[in-house]
Amino acid sequence: MDLSREIDKVLIVSIIPYFLERENFWFEKNLKKILDARKTQIFWQENTLFLEKNLKISLYFLLRKLDEMGYEKVWQVSQIGEFSQRGGIVDVFPINLNFAVRIEFLGNKIENIFRLPIEIEDEKKEKEILKKRLKSQKIFSDLKGLKPGDYIVHLDHGIGIYNGQETINKEQYYVLEYAQGDKLYVPFGLERKLSRYIGFSEPKISRLGTLTWIKTKKKVKEEAEKFAKELLKIYAKREIVTRPPYLRSEMVKYLKETFPFEETPDQEKAIQDIEKDLEKERPMDRLICGDVGFGKTEVALRAMVRVVESGYQAAMLCPTTILANQHYQNFKKRLKNLPIEFGILTRIQTKKEQKEIIEKLKEGKIDILVGTHRILSKDVEFKRLGLLVIDDEHKFGVRQKEKLKKLRAQLDVLSLSATPIPRTLYLSLSGLREISLIQTPPPGRLPIKTFIFPFSEKIVKEAIEKEMKRGGQVYYLHNRIENINSVKNFLEGLLPNVKFGIAHGRLNEKELVKVMENFQNKKIDVLIATTIIEAGLDLPNVNTLIVADSTKLGLSQAYQIRGRIGRSNVRAFAYFLYPQRLTPLAKERLKALKEAEELGSGYKIALKDLELRGAGNILGKEQSGNINKVGLNLYCQMLAEAIEKLKTK
Repeated sequence: MDLSREIDKVLIVSIIPYFLERENFWFEKNLKKILDARKTQIFWQENTLFLEKNLKISLYFLLRKLDEMGYEKVWQVSQIGEFSQRGGIVDVFPINLNFAVRIEFLGNKIENIFRLPIEIEDEKKEKEILKKRLKSQKIFSDLKGLKPGDYIVHLDHGIGIYNGQETINKEQYYVLEYAQGDKLYVPFGLERKLSRYIGFSEPKISRLGTLTWIKTKKKVKEEAEKFAKELLKIYAKREIVTRPPYLRSEMVKYLKETFPFEETPDQEKAIQDIEKDLEKERPMDRLICGDVGFGKTEVALRAMVRVVESGYQAAMLCPTTILANQHYQNFKKRLKNLPIEFGILTRIQTKKEQKEIIEKLKEGKIDILVGTHRILSKDVEFKRLGLLVIDDEHKFGVRQKEKLKKLRAQLDVLSLSATPIPRTLYLSLSGLREISLIQTPPPGRLPIKTFIFPFSEKIVKEAIEKEMKRGGQVYYLHNRIENINSVKNFLEGLLPNVKFGIAHGRLNEKELVKVMENFQNKKIDVLIATTIIEAGLDLPNVNTLIVADSTKLGLSQAYQIRGRIGRSNVRAFAYFLYPQRLTPLAKERLKALKEAEELGSGYKIALKDLELRGAGNILGKEQSGNINKVGLNLYCQMLAEAIEKLKTK
């Protein structure tokens, strides 16, 4: 170490708003007052450290104190508010200095203090970033409802198991257990260092006192920064592209007046968000997240109509033919009195029909096109495409996503997702991607009455008859294609006057669409189906669901399938049936399902699972692996910081 950089003493202050508001020269100017205050006042004793050569102090005490003062342990110090340790050497970058320092120990005594060649150019900017980090740590460290046995992440020590709270010498601590039975006591007031672990699989418990966690965190942080760069690149490209603002629309006014339901506050907010986007001079890229049946399609339809009235074309891309067909039928009904030309393009149209549609598109004779990924084929050309609506983007393949990425830079894009996303992810992306959340159910929507019974013919018969009496329809979920026909025979024997149909993934697309159309047009009373019904169908007349063996479903899947009914203001009934003999795993699932009935803790587990899926969908496969390594909350915090850092550069 360069001895010319040697210094005798150093003041280190806590990372708290009171100190972040002050410039570094304030600490120099008031050093004597601070040292005097340290002798008598608890605030200054707890929130400052004064180190000098030959001071007797244990290395362990210094590390714990830096931790308590809010400093983050890293592999290598590079910015204010960080510290690292290798053997008897501690590097720290105090928030009250423009440079980092190295403290060398010999036993329990400070042997040397050096100034490191790591400096900051813009003190104000660095402190702003730290303030934001403090704020985000509060958001991401939500410990509400944490129970002993839950996984928890400590920013500096890694993933452990929460073991409750303990009082030691009148001080309260969170107790965390790590590998090999090691325990860590975290004082109350340091919650910002803790976050609940949410991941796709069981995490590996960290070992205290090793560098593994620091290395993992460093790697994930680098990945988050790389990902943030990619996002910003797309964002920057869009910033360059300009287009004339879309006109205010008379047709949209008509749609508002003829909407058969009352708009929810969230729906209104999403519509306003899109209107503002379309009035800007740069293309929109907005994501709308909302539960099934909460009105995302209406929001998208109004955007499409506004674009059409401004002289452009709009397209809606759907992951399945069934869904494309359903949107097409619904749009036609909804817009029948408006001068708008429609088209549908999927693989089940004949070659001749497809050719006709493509020609009309080229000539601008079709205003709104609904279709599957067939829309993205080379032979499909629009005369003047303005808006692309993507329904459930995560269900498309890699090649299609690449194509969408290219389109994104020049088009207005509106993505719809029925999978909720975690609030933490929403907040970390909110500085970058426009997101609207539709979380309020439509008025008059009644909760679904859920029953959990052992399987019996009597229950099946009564449930179907009850629905038939009120003129409704039924989903009967049987998830094994091999014997689905014998289930149909059994049900026909039980209820000879009821019309049954079958839907599963091995039917060819034409047959499947035909079955779904017949069901939609009430030519079928009971649809016997596999989990294919999970994919976004909106049939308000279907208000009874019977699941023949609910032990085969995961909790979030059961929750999503249950969301297929109760789409109107009619009371819906869900019957989750189970076999008489149960395996331990099946018993567990059933117990969770029973809790989910009340929309209580089980519902929250299902929601967590779904939100995790939502996070994976938005961030992609690679980032999902990183989420697993450090937990969703810490990953989102890292991503938010990376985005903030890049944007302030």
